[in-house]
Amino acid sequence: MVKARRAAQAYKAYQDISRPGSPGLGARIRALPRMLSGALRGDYRDLGKGKLALMGMSILYIVSPVDVVPEALFLALGVVDDFGVFLWLASSLLGESGRYVDWERKNLAIAPEVDINRRQV
Repeated sequence: MVKARRAAQAYKAYQDISRPGSPGLGARIRALPRMLSGALRGDYRDLGKGKLALMGMSILYIVSPVDVVPEALFLALGVVDDFGVFLWLASSLLGESGRYVDWERKNLAIAPEVDINRRQV
């Protein structure tokens, strides 16, 4: 059940990226630093502090040597839980960065005198 849900989330993220008119993978990855700084400053309010905290905790969980399901004891099961967290993080970041790029385009259309990096033109 859990594997099917994770696979469905990954496939949904793939469909979102490959949808015509949707920002591509490169644009989404380049937008990540802008999205995170915009969310922390409060400019981009669609990404809440709670979701940011979950993303940060998932990064810590992936890189942490201390694990809920240790790889040394459970072998493959220990790697699978890390991979599941990674899939959630990747699909969340890619999905949210696509929404951010759309939000950014809409806001730039309203205020064209400011570019993406917040410098006056």
